[in-house]
Amino acid sequence: MPESPASGNSPRIRVLVVDDSALVRKAISDALARDPELEVVGTAPDPYVAREKIARLDPDVLTLDLEMPRMDGLTFLRILMQHHPLPVVVVSSLAQAGSQAALEAIEAGAVDVIAKPDGTMSLGAVADKLAWHVKAAAEAGRHLRQRAALAAEPPVASAATAHPPRGLQPDRDAQLIVIGASTGGVEALRRLLPRFPQTLPAIAVVQHIPAHFSRTVAERLNSLSEISVREAGHNEPLRPGECVIAPGDRHLAVERRSDGFRTRLLQTPPLHHCRPAVDVLFRSAAEAAGSGVVAAVLTGMGSDGALGMQAIHAAGGTTLAEDESSCVVYGMPKAAIELGVIDRVIPLPAMAEAIIAATLSRR
Repeated sequence: MPESPASGNSPRIRVLVVDDSALVRKAISDALARDPELEVVGTAPDPYVAREKIARLDPDVLTLDLEMPRMDGLTFLRILMQHHPLPVVVVSSLAQAGSQAALEAIEAGAVDVIAKPDGTMSLGAVADKLAWHVKAAAEAGRHLRQRAALAAEPPVASAATAHPPRGLQPDRDAQLIVIGASTGGVEALRRLLPRFPQTLPAIAVVQHIPAHFSRTVAERLNSLSEISVREAGHNEPLRPGECVIAPGDRHLAVERRSDGFRTRLLQTPPLHHCRPAVDVLFRSAAEAAGSGVVAAVLTGMGSDGALGMQAIHAAGGTTLAEDESSCVVYGMPKAAIELGVIDRVIPLPAMAEAIIAATLSRR
């Protein structure tokens, strides 16, 4: 996982743990207690008790199970986001296989979804990962209002803005669009990809995501989009008008051959504690397409993607970063901006048009 922000003398992040299992509540509490930046201020066995404790304890972050008595976690999440927006990390067995419920939780407002261990690993073994997600959620808390505003936007651009004017079609076979995101990125992609027309060059995406969840996300985005969206396989052709998303637990790279771009899936060690890592994709894109790359780094915690952007910038490609105003977590874009390798800083609502315009300018 990416590095967490320095805590300095900041007060500890206050966490409320909601799960119907007493054993799981204790395991999560013990795991989070290992981190000096976190404080578990309470636990709750169901949403009704959680509601009372939220009002009394005023936590910064909630961890939430989806399968609970009296009220399921997804229903509670939707009610919470409507009446008392609060950063939520879903920790549920329903996320183990990338279920539709996990995706619905993200769409309902959860910052992140983590699968409960399946028996081969204890919650204690994933303590660092859980703590990192909770810290990312706390960082995202201050952007909940902006996120709610984005959710009110129509997902698809009008034909006038989404499609290049006739006669200005770029050489799509020589171009490549690459996008990287982490915390908040699933929702950002849901706002971005449906605005892309089929006239665009090939697109490759790395989203920090659990194994198995990437396929569900790709299928959902495909159902919303004009372009074809799928989970990336190994050594597949990547054609104009298509978008591939890196599978969880595999790095995604691209290479150019005589017949065009192809994908490569790698199980090399994690980078920035992440697999897939944005830097792996971005660096390969710089080598494969050079000045034909249009790259965008979106919301996310840490610095993954900054060095890859540096490689793309040096190769003459176009580099875009999401503006802080629309980021759920302004970590990855900030790192790339501070490195001095970003051509334009764009809020998410205008990012699709900026990417389209960049492909036209590179023809």
